[in-house]
Order: sequence, then structure tokens, then C-alpha cells
Amino acid sequence: PSPAALPGHLLRGLLPLLNVFYLERAEGAAQRAGLSTQPIWRKLWDDVMKTRPPNSENVTCWRKKFLETFFSNVLHGVLDVSSDWRLNDHHFSPLLHSSQHVTQLTLCNMLQAVTELTAEHNQKVLENLAGSLRTLKFQHLLSTDQSVRRSLVLLLHRLIHHGSVSHVSMYSWPVPDTVLLILILSMSAGYWCSGKVLPYRSSPCGFCREDSAQQQESTRAQTELECCGGKERSHGKEQPASPGAQGAQGGLPGCGADAPHSPAISAQRSCPSSNALCAEGSGKVSCNPPAGSSPHCLSEGLSCHPVLRKPRRRQKPAVGRRRRCPRRSRAMYDDQEDLYDFVFTVAREKTSELHGNSVTERESADNCSSSSTGSPCSSTAGCKKKGGSTGTFSLKTAQRFRSVSTLELFSIPLTEDACRTLSNLLSSWVSLENLVLSYNGLGANIACLLWALRALSRRPGCRLRVLRLSDVFCHVPCVELVRCVLSALPQLHTLSVSFDLKNQAEGNSPGVNSSCSETEIPESCLEQLEIRFPREPLHTALLLPVLKASRGLQQLSLDSAALPCPQELEHLLQALKECNPNLKKLSFHDVNLADHQKEVLFLLQDPILQEITFSFCRLFESCTMEFLSEIINTVKRNSSLKSLKLPGNRLGNHRLVALADIFSEDSSSSLFQLDVSSNCIKPDGLLEFTKKLEGHIQQRGGHIKFTHLRLFQNWLDQDLETAQEALRRLRAVCNVVNDTWDSSQAFADYISVM
Repeated sequence: PSPAALPGHLLRGLLPLLNVFYLERAEGAAQRAGLSTQPIWRKLWDDVMKTRPPNSENVTCWRKKFLETFFSNVLHGVLDVSSDWRLNDHHFSPLLHSSQHVTQLTLCNMLQAVTELTAEHNQKVLENLAGSLRTLKFQHLLSTDQSVRRSLVLLLHRLIHHGSVSHVSMYSWPVPDTVLLILILSMSAGYWCSGKVLPYRSSPCGFCREDSAQQQESTRAQTELECCGGKERSHGKEQPASPGAQGAQGGLPGCGADAPHSPAISAQRSCPSSNALCAEGSGKVSCNPPAGSSPHCLSEGLSCHPVLRKPRRRQKPAVGRRRRCPRRSRAMYDDQEDLYDFVFTVAREKTSELHGNSVTERESADNCSSSSTGSPCSSTAGCKKKGGSTGTFSLKTAQRFRSVSTLELFSIPLTEDACRTLSNLLSSWVSLENLVLSYNGLGANIACLLWALRALSRRPGCRLRVLRLSDVFCHVPCVELVRCVLSALPQLHTLSVSFDLKNQAEGNSPGVNSSCSETEIPESCLEQLEIRFPREPLHTALLLPVLKASRGLQQLSLDSAALPCPQELEHLLQALKECNPNLKKLSFHDVNLADHQKEVLFLLQDPILQEITFSFCRLFESCTMEFLSEIINTVKRNSSLKSLKLPGNRLGNHRLVALADIFSEDSSSSLFQLDVSSNCIKPDGLLEFTKKLEGHIQQRGGHIKFTHLRLFQNWLDQDLETAQEALRRLRAVCNVVNDTWDSSQAFADYISVM
């Protein structure tokens, strides 16, 4: 009998004897019987994977964790299912059975897994992934051949355009293949990669085959609309001609019951709304389907594009079509260049054609252009290759599908052409909510990015709320870059700017318009601001306009900033008090605060701040016991402070023991988290701190709000027995997070690099 049909008392004894396939099928029955399978899945993980997963304490469902990793390992050939009887059953396909549980998938190296997933025998696996997968990662990619790229086009088309993937990340690609990079970026942005590699009409995607027939019907319907309404329209002016034309033009009437029942209007009803696809084509019209419409109408909805855009003018379907480049003969195309066709163009489309362009935008676009053939950062993805410009496909006429909402690029150098192409994609990527560009070597090309962000912010429906930029060299002063970004994107909620080193030849940076720092920042929606300075001086006067424009700021993090004068920190804190009354979290990292004891105490008594971080700030370098007592008394009186993080401040044993008085009987502190990582704490000091803390808890009748203590990278390995006793007693009081750190090896490493 099926395990699901067994009574609870029999099921309890049977569950540990099942293989993964029957165990997964018995999950529902186990839940109904009040039985948990989590211990069994955890044991399976330990027996089969033989590794401890990162952040294992945060794993909430070991069933999902195991099956997701099981799928990835089988797909990449690193797990032999015949090695364990619990993994091998001829009644089940490992990939098919586990695919429905996969929400995150990593593809790497030469993308061998892509060919496997798009094989005909794995069609059902791909269908399952299209419904379950949310995050797609690419790591350590290498150049691929034509057949693999063809398979990749099909995979991305199914998982992104007709699937549920909303997050695309690329990691560690020191020498990126430009063709492959542009392919992934553009299909993530919702564009179909046309050309000889895989023409749109030759796609084996069932949704697209259905759409092809509807496109023809839509074209015929469009012709009828033109015949009826063409005489009633003057060139350049939109005048209502017929109910059908009005419905196509406005979006709402065409979706109503009064609209003519034509294939064009039917296609409009099924146009996807999750990414405002139709709106991106024209910048004016949005097509919103009624609630409950099928999620599989993503390609069908594109048939409304010709009707929505220009009912007065006949257009042939753009799918599968390639215009001839006026500057190059057709014989000059090769297979790789075809992948550029829908992105690159040599058409001179002026920057002003983009929705909402201003003189400032045109100047910014000119600054990021290195050629005289017009701005590459226009509404077409113009980009130059070594032998000249390639491709003729404008982004305005390319097929547009569903796009992702999160894009992350880590450690992938971007050439000038790649930056230009990425900027052109970003300028109309209204569905994008999170953008992370980390160590991409942008340099002066950051001007293209700023132009794209400004253009994107002016598009209706722009959703970008999180932007994180980090790199080795800073070609623009950090605060000036922050001001430029906020001027372009005042609707941002989170902005992070991080640089390791200052550009040696900075001078007057050619990358950003110097007038940007003089432009008044509009009122912004910024809630979280993180700045990592490349050892730049922190000038409050330059940061003040940002703080004034961000009245709703709740989190501020300043990293590696140099204080040019003793009064600078005082000026900053005063500005925060006046401009940002809602600030809840404030963090300083690697900022020398040894001589700013007055300002430190001022922060600790702030009645609004809930979390304060002084990380590697040399806080107790020359600290007296009097200053330490003032810190303790201040925290004891502050009932609003919830978290105090003091990693890397040379606390030592005796100061740690003194901190236990924060939780004494006369304290009104609400502190629940204390971080004392990297503070040269030894086992005997930790044990004494524990005993003192236990005494205070006993005096308070066992009532204490303190719940979390972080102890990473301390010298607890010097006396393991004492350390274990201290940790055992601490865990009875609060949640302790620590690691097995070899302090002797760390000291040797420190000496070796001195």
C-alpha cells in the first residue's frame, strides 16, 4: 500500500525506512498524523552530502534543502544515485522528482547542465522548473559553442520569459565572453535573442507557436483598424477613430466588454502586467489584464504591441526579422555576431527620442559616448566592436517578454561596449527592483550608468528601489557619486556605494558631469544609505544636502572614512539630529574614534537610535576605566537601544567583565544583542563574565531581555575546557554565536604580512 494510506502508528516506524522518493510522497500523510520528517531529511543530508551547509542554523525545511541540493548535484554529475539505496529507485527519475522543489539553481563552467535541461527527455523537468525556480545563478563561466548558446536561449526563454525566475546573478567571470554576457543580460531584460542562432519563429516553445498564429490574426485586425480609422487621424496626432482603436490606445476600453471581439483585442486582454511589458514599448501605454489571468500568456500578450503602439501605421511583425545594416554587407555576419543583432544598432536615433529626455540627459549621454555617430546610450543598444558597429535590431522593435526584477553582477569586468549595452538595457528595464554591480571595473564608464538610471527613473512604472555599487578604484568622490545617484533616482529606498582605493589619477574625473554635485537633490525616499570611503576625508558639508533630502533615512553606515578635524564628527552628529529624526541604525566601521569619547557618549544616549555599531574603531585603545564606566551607565539608562555591536575594539577580558553591569538590577536597558567579536577575549575572561551575568539575572528574578551574544574570532582556543564551560553556562542564559577560530594561526598570518 501507499505510505499515505497507512495509519499514524505504522507510518512512524516506516518513515525512516523509505527512500527519498517515497519519503517525499509520504510528507502529507506524516503532517496529517502529526509526525515530522525533518530529522530524517537532516540525517539524509549528513549521510549523503557529508557537508555542513552554510548557515545551517537558519535552515527551516531540511526536506526542501536536501531535494534542492540533490537536484543540483545530480544535474552536474557530482552525485551518483547508485551509491545509496535511498537515492535509487527505477520507478522515479531523480531530476523530475526533485525539480518541483528547486527555487535556486546555479549553472557553471561550460554550461553542460543547460544542454541536459533542454533535452527532449527532460521537457517535464523544465516545465517544473519554470513554475518553481526563482533565482538563477551563473558562476565561473567559460566560452561555449553554438549549440550550447542555442540551448541557453531556450532555457532562459522558458525560465524567465515564460517562467517564474525573478533573480539573475553572475559571479566570478574574470574574462567574460562578451557574446554570452550580452545574451544573458538581454534575455534577463526580457528581449528575445533573434538571429541565425535561434530565430523567434523557429522556437520550439509552445507558447510562442500559439503566439505566431495570433500575431498573423493581429496583423490582419490591425489592417482593418487602419482602413477604418486612418482617414480620421492626422499625422502626429492621435484622434479617436473607432472603439477598437480607442481600446488599443488606452488599454482600459479595449479590455472591457464593449470592445470589438477581435484577436487583437483578445491578445490585449492576456497581456502580462507583472512587468508592464506593453508600457515599455511605447513609454505611454500600459496593458493590465484582469485579475486571475493565466500566467502562461506572456508571449501571447505581445501580439498587442502593434495595436497599442501605432494604429495609424501598418507594421510587419518584428519577430524573426532582421533589418539589413546600412554600413555592413550581410556577408559580414557570422554566428557570434547574430547574438548582438537585437541589442546593437547603428541607427542614429537621437537621445531626445527617449521618454522624458532633457538637455542634461543629452549632455550626460554625450559624455559617455566615445564616438561621433550619436550617443550610444539612446533608446537603441548601440555598441561598437573592433571591426565597427554590428547589428541592426532596435530595442524599440525587438520582441519583449517578461523580465527579472533583480540583477547582480559580481567580479565581472565590463568593457566600455558592455557598459554601454547594459546601460541601454537598464534605461527601459522598468521591472527591475534591485541592481547590484560589484567589482566590474566601471571606471569612467559610470557616466553611462548614471545616464541610464536617470532615463529609467523617468519611465512610468519604474520600480528600482535598491542600488548597490562597489569597485576597487573610485573615479569619483564617494559623496559626489551619492549625490548624482540620488539626483537621478530619488525614489531609491536603499543605496550602497563602496570603493577600496582612491584613483591615483583622479583629478577632475571625466566620468561624471561636474554640475551633478551642484544640482539640488530632490526630496528622496531613501531609507538606507551605506558609504564605504577609500580613505577619503568625511566632509559633513558635502554630505549635508544628501541628509537634508533624505528626511526618512532610517539606516546610515559609514565605512573607512577619515575625520579631517576633531570637530567633524560633532558636525555630522548634529546634522543627523536635525535632518534625520527617524534614524534607527547607525554604523561606523574602521573609523578612528579613539579621541572622540564625547561624541560616542552622545550617540549612546540618543533616545531614537535602536542599533549602534562601532566596528574596528579603536574605541578602547586608550580607554580609561572612567570612560568605560560612563559607557556602561549611559547604556543602562537608555531604554531605546536594542543592539550594541563592538567588534574589533580591543576590549579584552577585564572590560568584557565590566560590561556585564549593563544588565544589573538597577538597569533600565532594553539591550537584547551584544557583539564582542574580535576583541582578544580569553576563556577565563568569558567565564568570569558569565558568572557575573548569572548573578545579575538572579538578582532580577530571572527576567532579562538579553538574548544574543556574538563571540566570533576570540582567543577561546587557548583553554578549551574553560571555554566549553563558559559557553555551556552562557547558552542557558542566551543564544551564543561563535566559531572554531585558530588564534595562533591568525596571529602567524598577521605577522607574515607585516
